Amino acid sequence: MTASLAPKSAPQPHPLVILGAGYTGFRVYQQALEKGWQVFATSRNPQDQLRDISPEHRLQFDLTQASTWSTIPDPAHLLWCFPAVPFNLVKEFMMTRTRQTGRLLVMGSTSAYVPEGHPITEDSPLQTDLPRVQTEEYLRTTFGAVLIRLAGLYGPGRHVFDWIRKGKIQNTRKWVNLLHVEDAAAICLQAIEQASDESTYLASDGCPRTWNEICAVASSTWQIPIPALTTSPNPGKQISIQKLQTELAYTFRFPDLFQALDDIERGAS
Repeated sequence: MTASLAPKSAPQPHPLVILGAGYTGFRVYQQALEKGWQVFATSRNPQDQLRDISPEHRLQFDLTQASTWSTIPDPAHLLWCFPAVPFNLVKEFMMTRTRQTGRLLVMGSTSAYVPEGHPITEDSPLQTDLPRVQTEEYLRTTFGAVLIRLAGLYGPGRHVFDWIRKGKIQNTRKWVNLLHVEDAAAICLQAIEQASDESTYLASDGCPRTWNEICAVASSTWQIPIPALTTSPNPGKQISIQKLQTELAYTFRFPDLFQALDDIERGAS
């Protein structure tokens, strides 16, 4: 299955600024353009790190350099892609913004949750000792941020089968939750349009799997050498996306992990 172009949406009253346009942020940029949005992408070194983005859409932004904060249009929708730390700088930056204008969406990780009990939902206990989690919750409760806590991302240039080839994956029965990068980007844009302030959503493809299952498919379908089955002390997590499905009714572009991996494998060969 291949991704289709994002449908046009109603014109946004404010531009979208992607703070830290890396692997996922670049896909958000592409999809936002397809929707007809005015969109900018930021980097500490935009000329070198944002070469695939039109020069007129590049902005220099470095959270540690307050002199760059004024480059961000205000008002604007902000999509925060990099870890929102340290707390004091995040707070200082947000205090310079006009409040109650534009949306704030923060990309987080499902690692924010305590790995106990299944399935993991938005109401599961958080690891509140993590600085990133503390700041994310501050942004949510103080500035009405929408949090999208993403599962492990894969896609072109970040291929699960290559992880196996390079020995980054152990063949265990540990649970893993994955999400195609194009779906991650589309979920973020849909949340900007539809989610209520202070909402949190878990985002994966909705099908937790074990690394053992993924390794077996890599071996049987593509003859990829896999390590011997071992035991992991970490059982992993099984993520529920019921809230995402119920409240946003998101339609996945890549609902089938193994079909998506086959497509990437064929494209790389």
